Order: sequence, then structure tokens, then C-alpha cells
Amino acid sequence: MYNLIIGGVLLYGFIINAIMTAVFGDSIVSFVLTNPIAFYIGYFILAIAGTFMVRKSDNPVVSFIGYNLMVVPIGMVIAVSVTLYSAIGYNMIVATAFGITAAVTLVMMIISSIYPNFFLSMGRTLGITLLITVVVEAIMLIAGASLGIIDYVVVAIFCLYVGYDWAKANAIEKTVDNAIDSASELYLDIVNLFLRIMKILARANRN
Repeated sequence: MYNLIIGGVLLYGFIINAIMTAVFGDSIVSFVLTNPIAFYIGYFILAIAGTFMVRKSDNPVVSFIGYNLMVVPIGMVIAVSVTLYSAIGYNMIVATAFGITAAVTLVMMIISSIYPNFFLSMGRTLGITLLITVVVEAIMLIAGASLGIIDYVVVAIFCLYVGYDWAKANAIEKTVDNAIDSASELYLDIVNLFLRIMKILARANRN
């Protein structure tokens, strides 16, 4: 039941994102392009508030509300990316990225279930590595350097994060609130994985 709740919460988030992209994709792109500052301010406020509610609350209702505050702004990012890629004829790339992400996520969860202690031991290392990667990416972006290799590094990090968060989810007390919290962490891992894989495939197609 605990794992079913995790799966259900994840599925709910992805369905919301799919609806946002399919129904409101063009409107979201228009809003983001014409009001970038408002979008970024709203994004960070909602995402930070949602993350705080999920991590600090022991009430599943509050955690689920926080999860929604994360799903909506992140869904806007997904909608913009998918809509723009589709507009230039990259529909197959979006579908391929989705399939690869689903397959990688399933494989990492299986491996994590077999070797949970290995993944649980790398939590701090993954956090430090991700932070360093973000800083390096920012510096390279400012310097105008190619970010190609960074995308591969980020994909590798979030692959391991899927395994880590799945192992952690099954190592903590199996409550409804913890299931929602765990789903939130996995949601972030999977979305970041999907966006980076899509970016890599699009770059390879252009080349």
C-alpha cells in the first residue's frame, strides 16, 4: 500500500503536467515569453513554499498541498520545453525522451531494491556533486562555453538520485506522509532526468 501511494502520487503529478502541456501549452509558452520575470518569481515562490511544506510537515494533507505547489510551476517548465520542441518538429524526440526516462527510472528502482545500502551510502556525495555541477554549469553559461558534457553529468547524477530516493523511501517509516514526501523527491528526480535527456536528444538531432 505504501508503494502504491508513492506510485499514485507520482502518476497524479505526471497527469497534471500532461494536461498542462496538452491543453494549456501554447498559453503557458505565451505567458512565460511575455512575462519572464513574473514567471521566475512565481516559480521560485511556489517551488520553495511547496518544498518547505513537503519536508517540514508530518500531515499528509499539508504535504500533498506542498506537492501540488511543486507540480504546477515545474509543469510550466515541462509545458514550455515540450511545446517548443514539438513546434519545431521534435515530437519523436519528446516521445523518445519519455520512454528512456521511464525505462531508466524502472531499472534504477530495481537495482536500488537489490542493493539499497549502496545507494543509501551515497546521499551526501550526490548532494555535493549536484551542487558543484550547478555552480560549474552557471560559470560555463556565463562564459558562453558549451554545456553538452554537463547534461550528461546531470543525467548520471539524477539516475543515481532515483536509486537513492527509492532506497530511502523504503528505509523510512511507511506512513502516508512519508509516501507523499518520497514521491515528491522522486518526482523531481524523474522530471530533471526527462528534461536533460530531451535536451541531449535535441542537440544530437541538430548536429
